[in-house]
Amino acid sequence: MRWSAARDGCYRIGLRLWEVAALAPRGLALREHALPFLEDLSQITRENVQLAVPEGAELVFVERIAGTDAVPVLTRVGGRFALTATGVGLVLLAHAPAELQEEVLAGPIERFTPHTMTDPRTLRAVLADVRATGFAVSDRQVTEDALSVAAPVRDGRGTVVAAVSLVVHHPGAAPHALAPLVRTSARAISRALGATGGETLSGRPPVPGSPPPAG
Repeated sequence: MRWSAARDGCYRIGLRLWEVAALAPRGLALREHALPFLEDLSQITRENVQLAVPEGAELVFVERIAGTDAVPVLTRVGGRFALTATGVGLVLLAHAPAELQEEVLAGPIERFTPHTMTDPRTLRAVLADVRATGFAVSDRQVTEDALSVAAPVRDGRGTVVAAVSLVVHHPGAAPHALAPLVRTSARAISRALGATGGETLSGRPPVPGSPPPAG
């Protein structure tokens, strides 16, 4: 791995490190399958579209498409974020193992705005609702002018491996009108992941009798 030294004496990440990171199989394979559907969702809505994967008690954004005149967001490709605030984070946390959920809810929960949910009981109820409805809504929890709607992406075994979201301006946003669009994109990506010989992102075959990909 190589860092490049600038004339001011500071070190910056070089292209070699970027090349090595690009070899990560999970994010790369997922991005390749998802990108056409993310682009379609972006063209239809002209809003911000994001794709994230779980990474321990956080999430990592593996793709982001900025919409025309869309609300500014704090996320970037390769950036990490808390699971408790964003739409994609709530989806990933809702489908995480119970022990990870308890770890996240028991730890300090960062507040970004006055609307950020930090009460574990409230979050548990929200996570249950996400599992029941198939989508999550983050209403002004990261910035006070943005709302996001997210849905789960599943692999060939039916396991939630990622989440896709739309991030829109809060005033005038209609989450339940956006949810079908996001869920349709998430289901399309799920089908694409399950169509490559029925394998998961890790290359393991699906477990017999496992549920088919769904949004």
